[in-house]
Amino acid sequence: MANGGPVEHGYPHLETVRAAVTALYKRLSYDTIQTFATSVAPVDVAFCDTDDLHLGTQRVARELVRHYRLPDARMIVGFREMEHAAHIELAAGPEYFVELNDRFRTHRRDIGAALAHEIMHVYLHRLDLSFPGTRDNEILTDTATTYLGAGWLLLDAFREDALTSQKLGYLTPEEFGYVLAKRALLFGEDPSTWFTSAQAYEAYARGLARARLDEQQPPLTAAGWVGRRRYARDRRHAQDRMPADESGTAYAFTPDGRGPLRVSFPCPTCHQRIRVPVRGRVRARCALCRTVLECDT
Repeated sequence: MANGGPVEHGYPHLETVRAAVTALYKRLSYDTIQTFATSVAPVDVAFCDTDDLHLGTQRVARELVRHYRLPDARMIVGFREMEHAAHIELAAGPEYFVELNDRFRTHRRDIGAALAHEIMHVYLHRLDLSFPGTRDNEILTDTATTYLGAGWLLLDAFREDALTSQKLGYLTPEEFGYVLAKRALLFGEDPSTWFTSAQAYEAYARGLARARLDEQQPPLTAAGWVGRRRYARDRRHAQDRMPADESGTAYAFTPDGRGPLRVSFPCPTCHQRIRVPVRGRVRARCALCRTVLECDT
């Protein structure tokens, strides 16, 4: 939790974020992810200063448990002084003990954001889905929280001005915006109307622009002129068995002794790599997320 300190920006964890999205599709399946098409509604996790602290916290926790489809999980929430925003004990259940930072006693509108991340830990624990190392595992948790419909709360908790700052979670604001945009493009949502933080809205706009770039990389037909020109040069080198400079590109050419040259590239939705023959216009379907892609290979 950044509380008054510097907030990291940009996309330093982007590859781990993309790996987390792929891992979600592999572990949950396309059909299960589709059941999360509706995000947590602002009204369901609203918390005003006149609400009873403990009753309101339990109400928000129950709503997030319902959203994550954890009906047999009960959250017991308390508050104490601590360095991090929150902590949860991952036991066998069905009761889980969540501790929130004392600052949430007076910053109640962000309680939903803290709980969304901690209860996602329970969800992933039950799935037996984790990444090695604390940092990558927390990035997985933030990514899953956002992709499955509750992470807009974490982004909305980001506020920054010349004197103060606050950010929850391990992703940067732009990375939260990127994952939220990937979800919005998948389900046709517009989460921008839910933000109470102007800085969160700006981070979402930057993340959306970055997410759209994923859909404009060669060999996809939506690729721009510069990308198509470089792709054509690299393809020519690969066909002539010359070394191609593919640094900075998402695609890679691979020879196939039994057929035509092939090109592999990440699916813009789930980032699973797709491999297709190099033979002009091709329609490819990602086996993991079922996205149909128009390619010019």
